Amino acid sequence: MRKPMMVANWKMNKTRDEALAFIYAINENLPSCDVVDTVICAPAILLRDLVKRQGDNLRIGAQNMYYEEFGAFTGEISPVMLQTTGVEYVIVGHSERRSLFGESDELVNKKVLSAINHGLKPILCVGETLDQRELGITSSVIRKQLEIALNGVSVKDVSNVIIAYEPVWAIGTGKTAASSDAEEECKNIRQAIKELYNAVTADEMRILYGGSMKPANAKELVSMPNIDGGLVGGASLDPNSFLELVKCCE
Repeated sequence: MRKPMMVANWKMNKTRDEALAFIYAINENLPSCDVVDTVICAPAILLRDLVKRQGDNLRIGAQNMYYEEFGAFTGEISPVMLQTTGVEYVIVGHSERRSLFGESDELVNKKVLSAINHGLKPILCVGETLDQRELGITSSVIRKQLEIALNGVSVKDVSNVIIAYEPVWAIGTGKTAASSDAEEECKNIRQAIKELYNAVTADEMRILYGGSMKPANAKELVSMPNIDGGLVGGASLDPNSFLELVKCCE
């Protein structure tokens, strides 16, 4: 059995006071981490404050990182910096990083390898644009993203990678893939992992769905055989909404 996982991606939202009010509101109301892994991926400036206040059933993650340990990379956050904050997870290759900031599959691969080498668990995002979906090439696009992003990642290390399927056309639009469509693509991702690694690794890999997941549709989505939880943006900004999402995974 794969343990379900619900990840909040706050994106560029919340002041320090708002973030602390949120974590105080949810800490005592989360299911046991033996049942569900609950993660908040917050802006880098908030990470240390949140880690210091996370309860036993909550973990904190970063939204992005650069692959170098130090250097003349103005505005970037290194894996070593993330290590010192005490975070456990980092989102890599989010569609907004790809589309707005020009991140390539090759850069995503460097970030995945660096995260693993520094003891961080990457949440690797893959997904298709609307044009690619309408052309019927979703599976081949995602397969290529996986092949490049996981290049050089060993069987042992890939067990610490979480895959998030997030159709680009559904991010922040309010549109959600039908549960059957989301399940089909997550199943295809699992098959790709089987072919790239082996059946055991594929069976153990946690695959999340990201794309306008909300309390109204979360239960149906996470009930699919190949969807192990969610990577949630807007619906994770309200503590009550996020608690509902987490409890859908119990």
